[in-house]
This record gives sequence, structure tokens and C-alpha cells, in this order.
Amino acid sequence: MTQQSPPHHRSIMSHMHWSLLILLSWPLLAAGTGRAADNADPAPRPVTLEYRFQPREKINMDVSHRAITETTVGATSQSTETATDSLKTWTVVDVDAAGLATLEHSVDDVTMTSSTSDRGQIRWSSRGDEAAPPGYEQVKASLGVPLSRLVVDRSGRVLSRHDLRPCPPSSTGDLVVVPLPEGPVTEGSEWTVPQEVVVEVPGGLRKAVRTRLRYQLTAVRDGIATIRVDTTVLTPIDDPRLESRLLERIWDGVIEFDIDRGRVLRRATGIDRRVVGFEGPESSVRYKSSLEERLVEKR
Repeated sequence: MTQQSPPHHRSIMSHMHWSLLILLSWPLLAAGTGRAADNADPAPRPVTLEYRFQPREKINMDVSHRAITETTVGATSQSTETATDSLKTWTVVDVDAAGLATLEHSVDDVTMTSSTSDRGQIRWSSRGDEAAPPGYEQVKASLGVPLSRLVVDRSGRVLSRHDLRPCPPSSTGDLVVVPLPEGPVTEGSEWTVPQEVVVEVPGGLRKAVRTRLRYQLTAVRDGIATIRVDTTVLTPIDDPRLESRLLERIWDGVIEFDIDRGRVLRRATGIDRRVVGFEGPESSVRYKSSLEERLVEKR
């Protein structure tokens, strides 16, 4: 008899396959050395971080996502590894006099691999001629077409958003563009962005959870701003079932932003967490993932 995957595990796999497409090493702070007051380094100069979108331009990002999910329920254990490589495109539809940009998001191609401990490996690439395997049909239909349209200001604040196709929340923070601070900032400056995410367990259990993303400008070198970000969960979670569903929505990372060009060059996020007791005292789930986006430079 074929062993069935735990319901929680199947839901994680399904969510990951789709949400990975709707798409979001740690720098070390150099330790200062003591100096005489008259030789002290000058105070850091303020910089203004803002997007500089141009009408009708296309911004392409290579996206690489890797994830491992390990689930144990009683004496049954199962692991799943997924790897997704895709090309994400932002098309700048318009930029008005105030700098408000209308953007359309799409995914042009994708290669997806999923390996489970009991069912082997499935691999599919949109660049090939093979039909999409079961569960991937919706992914294929969503390639090369606008998925969402939004209006953002110069600091990346989303003023309006319209999903053109069903878009489950991203596992790397549903912040379509990286939010930037308003006004000049210096190294060490911080800004926060509140979020509310809804987590639910099959069967009806559902809860709105408040989180906070904290950003810090850690360095400015050669016109590149390095920004570190971490997530704090503000709403108490006392149910392991809900906590296990929240794993994909908690992440830390680092961003590199080109100040003169006004765009993200690189964004890397990651998570490695475990929850015990989501399906009884002898159950646990571990979710470990990393995601990196890099700007594709025009040649």
C-alpha cells in the first residue's frame, strides 16, 4: 500500500510550488578601532534611498529558491526538497510627474525540481517541450503574462495593487518592492514596516498575525547601500498548528541597493525553524529555505 503524506506536508508542498513564482551571506559590521580624537573618521554622510523608475523599462531579476521540509508524525517521517529557478520581470507601465510608478509583475520562465523521500524526483522546465506534470498546470498558464499591477511611490510604498491572476502570498514576505525610508538616512538608521498575515490550518482554524519587518542601513560603499532586515512576530501564537503554518512567512535577509540608479541589485533571505506538536506530541516540522534575487544587467 502506498504511504500517504501527512495532510500538513501536502499543503506545504502545494503552497510552495505556486507561491515561489509570485515573486522578495550576511554582511559583517567592521569593528572600529580606537583613534585619537583629531584622527577620527568623519561622520557618515546622509544618503537618500529612492526608486528611479523609467517609463516603459523592463527590470529583470534572476530568482533562485531552495527549500527543505522535514515532517515527522509518530513513527512516520518524510522530507521534501524543492529547487526553483525563475526569471521575474517588472514592466514600468508609466511614471507620473510626482514619481508614482505603475508596475506590472510577471514570471517569464521557470525550472522546478521537487524530491520527496518516498516518491522520488519530479523536474519540469518551461523552456522544454514536455507537458507540465500534475500540479504544475497553473504554473505554466501563468508564465509570460502580467500577474499583478500596482502603483508605488519613490520609497516603494504600495499605494494600490490589483492582482490580475490569483496570487497566494509570497514565502519571502509579500512586499512586492523593498520599502525604503522617507528622507535622508545614515549608516545605522532603522525603519520598520508593520504587516498582518493570515495563517490557517485545513479544517477552519484561522488567525490574523501581526508581524514587523525591521530594516537597518548597515553600510554605504561605492554608491551601494547594504540593508539588513529581520522579522518579529508580535501576535502571541500558542497553537503549534498555526505556528507551523507561519514558518514560511518569517524571514531575515540582506538587500543591496544601487543609490544612483535607484533599484535593488540583490536580495537574499533565509529561514531555518522547527515547530513541535503541530499534529500531536510526537510530531514536528522543520522548514529551511533560502532565496536570492539578482538584477539581470543589460548587455
